[in-house]
Amino acid sequence: QVALVESGGTSVQPGESLRLSCAVSGFSVSAYYMGWFRQAAGKQREWVSCVRPDGSTTYVDSVKGRFTISKDYDKNILVLQMNSLKPGDTAMYYCSATTRRTYCDTRAGSYDHWGQGTQVIVSS
Repeated sequence: QVALVESGGTSVQPGESLRLSCAVSGFSVSAYYMGWFRQAAGKQREWVSCVRPDGSTTYVDSVKGRFTISKDYDKNILVLQMNSLKPGDTAMYYCSATTRRTYCDTRAGSYDHWGQGTQVIVSS
């Protein structure tokens, strides 16, 4: 049975860092294209980052240079390291996986599996 469980979200001040984790069961993180999305209150879900099976990555422009997506193959988890956080990064963060795409699709509808989300609040 497939399950994705995020953790690591909390409230931080601008400029601080957070590390989000997504524990995966039911498949290997190396098998599929996996991504992080976020959804701020009253807004649509937004694609943040994607990692390909070969480990290469891509990011939305607003987080480039600040966020890093990676996989821990030993623990079978997906990680999002977030540095230099801004108030605009405040959102519920979701990890996801697609079994139907062979590229980093930025559309949420292309992803089959989702976690329950972890809340990140960036505020002074």
